[in-house]
This record gives sequence, structure tokens and C-alpha cells, in this order.
Amino acid sequence: MALVVTSESCAPNWYVGTDKSMMLGNCLFRCGGAAALLTNDRAFRARAKMELRCLVRANIGAHDDAHAAAVHREDADGRLGVSLSKALPKAAVRAFTENLQRLAPRILPARELARFASRLLLRKLLPAGTPRNKHAGGSPKIDFKAGVDHFCLHPGGTAVIEAVRKSLGLTAHDVEPARMTLHRWGNTSASSLWYVLSYMEAKRRLKRGDRVLMVTFGSGFKCNSCYWEVTRDLADAGAWEDCIDQYPPETLVNPFSFWCRPDCTFVYSPMQTCTVPAILSCCLLHPAGNS
Repeated sequence: MALVVTSESCAPNWYVGTDKSMMLGNCLFRCGGAAALLTNDRAFRARAKMELRCLVRANIGAHDDAHAAAVHREDADGRLGVSLSKALPKAAVRAFTENLQRLAPRILPARELARFASRLLLRKLLPAGTPRNKHAGGSPKIDFKAGVDHFCLHPGGTAVIEAVRKSLGLTAHDVEPARMTLHRWGNTSASSLWYVLSYMEAKRRLKRGDRVLMVTFGSGFKCNSCYWEVTRDLADAGAWEDCIDQYPPETLVNPFSFWCRPDCTFVYSPMQTCTVPAILSCCLLHPAGNS
């Protein structure tokens, strides 16, 4: 049996300098943690919540731009922090694509793979202007819903969730757990997925036999995925016990948002004006809002 502990602790990497690429990390991440017990002992099978069916890791750190997309370094003044480069979105897409290419044949039924292959072949063989090719629409996409019932997505940010939603052809209902986790807990890095999974459980979505796909991103740059099968009906509210009835809320507008004035001060609320350090402190002191 193994105890797996995941956490995000902002304090050791809190950046106090002025490099914009390193200040972003202070606003994106929040402290949090989760733990899970894993075992391959069949004696505990009846007590298990889920069974791991497949695990795929895609690390593209061999590419210089991907390796430098998120790195711990010193700025020009010798202050340590985490630097996030503009190449990060492209690195994420590349790692995500590589992961899905290896994952799809392992979790999807043969009929879906055959359908995709035939559509792709048809598109390549027929000229672009032919009626059948026009009728087929844009580039063929694999329907992951053919082999997945629930999608546990990394809540790295609104743009990240939306990009994955569009890429996989998901609905608002599919990405609701990730969006609500981002709203309530923020981006707690490696532990975020367990908060997303807990939301599904608290909402009583997970039934015996359901298949759950976990997808997460991290520095390296890498994209990892886990394919789980639910072994029994789940209803433990966990970390959401005191607030699950309030989700989803009527609006996801951030009540703690702020904007910059020409004089480089920030308006934090209609009645308050403060500078950058004060803004960051406010974001940390209000757990209900996203920084």
C-alpha cells in the first residue's frame, strides 16, 4: 500500500521581485493539498473506490522552449521565483496532443477508432472541393465520450479548461467540476485533480462501472493522464461538504477582481485602491475568490 500526497505550497517560491514573468506565479497558484491511498493488494478490492486501468505520461522536456516554459530561477537581482514564459500555451498543446495520441488506442472502443481512421483517410484521399469532403466538415476528431463517462480536468485556469473542453468536444456539464474547483479552491497544482474528483463524488455523479479520465499538466513540460473505473457508487462530500449545495453558483464573476489605472495603482473594489503587494495579500486572504 502506498500513501500518495500532493500539495502546492506558495510560500517557499513566493517571488518578491519585479520580473513580470515571475510575478505571474504569485497570482495563479494557491496553497492546498490532498492525499490518496493506493494498493495492488486484492484483499482491499472491496473497499476501493476506483481501479486504475491506464496511465499515460507525456514529457516534452527535450524541447528547449518547453523546458523553459515553467522553470525555477533567479531574476536579474538574484531573487528566486518561478518563471512562466509565453511559450507555455504552445508547450501545453504539444504535450496534450502527444498524450492523447498514446492514450486513445488504449481506452477507446475499436468502433470509434475505426470511425476516426476512416474519416481521416477519406479526407486525405478525396480532393478538398468534393461534395463528400465538404459534407464531412472540418478535421475529424476522436469522440472520447465513446470510452469516457466523466472528465476530471486540471483547473489550471479558465483558459486552460476552455481549451481542453473545445479540444475534446465536451459540454459545460462535463467541465463543471473543473470550473467549480477553480472557483472555490483555485489552482492548487498537483492536488487540484483530487478536488475536482471530490466535486464529482459530492454531486453523486460517480456510479459503479463509470469510467473517469484524469488529465493534468505540469512543468517539464508534461501532460499526464489516468483512466479509472469506479468500483462502487460514491457519495462522500469530502472537502466540499460545507458548500456543495451552493454549487454551481448563478455567476462565476470574481468579486475580488481589480484593474490597473494609468498611474500604476490598482482598483481592488469600488471603495478601495491599493498597490501590487497589497493586491496580492488581498487575493490570499479571500479564499472564495480566484487570484
